[in-house]
Amino acid sequence: MGRWLLNFTNLFPLWVILACAAGFVYPPAVTWMSGAFITWGLAVIMLGMGLTLRPEDFVRALSFPRRVGYGVFLQYTVMPLLGWSFASLFALPPEFAAGLILVACCPGGTASNVISFLARGDLGLSVTLTACSTLLAALATPVLTLWLVGDRLDVDPYKLFVNTVQVVVLPVAAGVILNRYFQSATKYLIPFAPPVAVIAIAFIVGSVLARKKEAVLDAGLALLAAIWLLHLSGFALGFVLGKLSGRELTARTLAIEVGMQNSGLGVELARNNFPGTLADIPSAISAVTHCIVGSVTAAAWRGSGAELHAKEEMNGESESSIDAQV
Repeated sequence: MGRWLLNFTNLFPLWVILACAAGFVYPPAVTWMSGAFITWGLAVIMLGMGLTLRPEDFVRALSFPRRVGYGVFLQYTVMPLLGWSFASLFALPPEFAAGLILVACCPGGTASNVISFLARGDLGLSVTLTACSTLLAALATPVLTLWLVGDRLDVDPYKLFVNTVQVVVLPVAAGVILNRYFQSATKYLIPFAPPVAVIAIAFIVGSVLARKKEAVLDAGLALLAAIWLLHLSGFALGFVLGKLSGRELTARTLAIEVGMQNSGLGVELARNNFPGTLADIPSAISAVTHCIVGSVTAAAWRGSGAELHAKEEMNGESESSIDAQV
């Protein structure tokens, strides 16, 4: 059973592609995953990841404040500048350009935590970076969007905070608590966490694509190229700049965190702040794009992830030896 579950998880890119195809051919197969179902789906995913974490993982991540600060800095510099650059390079229409820049200015999403989990990256660091970037989004997202787009963007910081608590903090905390105090029970659940995450993410991505099917088909090659280059460049620069930490797991985690945005938040903000336009289309396409890029990355890195964890635990890296290089 364990080997079957592992093989199923490693085929994450295939399941995402199949879900997207289902969204095009027969939308009802995936569009049922919407509204509250997406919220609960993400909560289940985060609970499953929490089951694999120990309190020591978060203490270790927070014990390297420069590493966390560096990751948040990359999140709010690399992607916004890439979004503006590709919107200009491809001379996108104003509505598409605004939408592309908006999603590039959004914080990391829970999907990045799932990909870090599947890639066997530094999950404690990934969740910490997602939480920090989301809380900072109340200020960073509107300021960056106002600067790069030129239109005012209102963000409800309380709504962002509540969303972070509901979808990230509470489920992960519950999983950590269960893992710590009910280990005999959770050891049977942990093997099922990755495949459940795969199924949920595949349906969520397929649903986003299906609900925006016509708009995606009409979007044009320029917009598609801009979005793909945005995420591919984000992954690449996140990894290259993450290498400055001197730690392979940090570089991989930063590649995922930088390259993946909270596209769902981008859709919502576009609808609220650019009503009656097509500014939400880039976020919808982005949701599919970064999950495909991320799933392929996770499949490529998953096999060596365990070896890196074991190597770093054996080396016993200290805060000074890592942070001094960032």
